[in-house]
Amino acid sequence: MAMLAVPVVDIQGKRQGEMSVDPELLGGQVRASLLKQAIVAFLDRQRQRSARTKRKSDVEGSTRKLYRQKGTGNARMGQIRTPIRRGGGRAFGRRIPGRVKELPRAMRRLARANAVLAKLQAEDVLILDGLSLSQPKTKTMAGIFAALGAERGCLLAVEAPNANVHLSCRNLPRSQAMVVDDLNAYAVLRRKKLVFTKPAFERFTASLAGLPWGSGGRN
Repeated sequence: MAMLAVPVVDIQGKRQGEMSVDPELLGGQVRASLLKQAIVAFLDRQRQRSARTKRKSDVEGSTRKLYRQKGTGNARMGQIRTPIRRGGGRAFGRRIPGRVKELPRAMRRLARANAVLAKLQAEDVLILDGLSLSQPKTKTMAGIFAALGAERGCLLAVEAPNANVHLSCRNLPRSQAMVVDDLNAYAVLRRKKLVFTKPAFERFTASLAGLPWGSGGRN
């Protein structure tokens, strides 16, 4: 399978060259079902699981009928805990399932690689060379994203935590900076553009080498 070329640009958006990556290292083909599983599992882990509404069985009180079924002239009535009475339990009360959806590590890593492959095939991946911020500056980062054509949304992957980069991206809508080791399928697919710094891309491709679905170590 032909290597995929990724444009390398500077902070003015001018093309400086390109780097290549073997699509086999990214899973060879985009697996939509796997990406869906990864996104569902990721979002499920973000839930607080604190929602809990009392149903009839959770409300304290007797199970005795309030009054006899017939002869009172009233509508029949069950126990005091019934959902149709004030203070009773709630019908179909909200509960968050206790079980967390999990994916094996190999599936998570393949989903992440597949998400990057999908972005590459959509030509939404760039490699940014020469990014250096001496201080946090949202305006500067907004200008860089505009030069890259990433103002509609961008995930910037950096090789290591960088406070200036993170603070500069923090207030930009639909934009996010993330350490490349923390990338996941949801984060990659959530934004329109995926931009790696050059060291981050080298680190990412190096991490793909030797994975079971890859052909081993090429980039």
